[in-house]
Amino acid sequence: MGYAAVSYVLGRDGTIQTVGLMTANQEISKLIRHVERGEGFVITRRARPVANLAPRAGNKEADPKWAAADRRMVARLEVGARLGGLRVVREDLYDR
Repeated sequence: MGYAAVSYVLGRDGTIQTVGLMTANQEISKLIRHVERGEGFVITRRARPVANLAPRAGNKEADPKWAAADRRMVARLEVGARLGGLRVVREDLYDR
């Protein structure tokens, strides 16, 4: 379907769920109940993704896959990155 850029918006079965904008508008309360249970949606307009409807970060922490990915990201940020001899560390960005 070509939605790799928004693959973090997953349903409970691990698939990307899409909903049209008109349907989302008419059934927002129902969609919010699903989001409260940890599901997410890609909202489309004319079959093109335009928005994500996903649980807040606090709810994602209960997901072991998300928590593992978060730990890997934080560890990588702590190490920093080398860009052609220039060392970039996250904390240094705030000193400027």
